[in-house]
Amino acid sequence: MATAQPLYHAPVFEPTVDELATLKHLELGQSMGMPEALKQHLSGRLVEHGYITKTAQGQFILTDSGRRWIRRQEG
Repeated sequence: MATAQPLYHAPVFEPTVDELATLKHLELGQSMGMPEALKQHLSGRLVEHGYITKTAQGQFILTDSGRRWIRRQEG
């Protein structure tokens, strides 16, 4: 019987160019549903790290952590 391996998170999160584009897209207030998320190749890492979340309506939105992370990158 195989045991589940814990999910590894690197000590520092360094997003890809696509992940940065997604965060900035959401920061501008543009909603993103599942079809758009699939088209944009939405990274599950953004959800895992708590930078975006999914609403009850199925839209992805930027979290406060995501906003703070973007500000750190721009500053």
